[in-house]
Amino acid sequence: MSPRDVFELLLLAAIWGASFLFQRAAAPELPPAALVEIRVVVAALFLTGWLAARGALGQLRGHMKKLALLGAINSALPFTLFAFATATLPAGLTSVLNATTPMFAVLIGFLWLRERLAPERLLGLLIGFGGIVLLVSHKLSLAGDRTAVLAGLLAAACYGFSTHYTRKHLAGIPPLALSAGSLIGASIVLLPFALTSLPKAVPSTTSLLYATVLGIVCTGVAYLLYFRLLRNVGPTRAIMVTYLIPVFGMAWGALFLAEHLSLQMLAGAAVVLTGTMLVVRGSRSAQPKVVTPCPNSPPRPAP
Repeated sequence: MSPRDVFELLLLAAIWGASFLFQRAAAPELPPAALVEIRVVVAALFLTGWLAARGALGQLRGHMKKLALLGAINSALPFTLFAFATATLPAGLTSVLNATTPMFAVLIGFLWLRERLAPERLLGLLIGFGGIVLLVSHKLSLAGDRTAVLAGLLAAACYGFSTHYTRKHLAGIPPLALSAGSLIGASIVLLPFALTSLPKAVPSTTSLLYATVLGIVCTGVAYLLYFRLLRNVGPTRAIMVTYLIPVFGMAWGALFLAEHLSLQMLAGAAVVLTGTMLVVRGSRSAQPKVVTPCPNSPPRPAP
């Protein structure tokens, strides 16, 4: 990897790690569905504009039904679940829950598609599960915390499922068109829920700015960086961002939100990432030619 590639990898991890920070900061004033609707609309406009500038809008033709379903399972639902989780949990903790996505991708591939579960990947799943237990055990004494943790894990499972859905039904669509089309679909799917959960008071300019940054920077710009890395270094190296996102997520939370980083949290994060590394290493031989990123999620190998 060139120095520029390394810089862009670190920048992408920093941006995706910061998404949990912005969600956490905007949560008190914007209900989850409303926050996510702003995010996906802004991101859809940004990426659709980019697609139009390249004269590639025709790539969406004939695929919008499948893209709308992808938008629901890959953006609308997991974004909303993570927005709900960050209203209760620290941003750093939710970024680690997000890092379990490759483990869910492997597990869903085994259960749904009957894909082989190699010993290294099985070991990674078991280690990762143990890390989750260690990470969140101190949070399970309160019902609200338990619900938030489950929401974060369900969001990661959505990302894992969407990887396989994309491979089966949308493999021929270029990544930029796939992302723009799915975000358009997510905007439409989520709109009724956002309209029924509008905030009681007009949100502050700061909260609206956070939501806009989530759309433009943490989704739109992050996608463009990811596409560049995927082209320049390939999916095997781009997957390294998986391990870096929780580092930045915890760092931003501690730096800007004064979140406490306990020894238990750091140890749990280390165990989760060790399990994820084993899962990813066991998946490299079966990587697809086209990898689809999730806006809150790192590039994931499809087992």
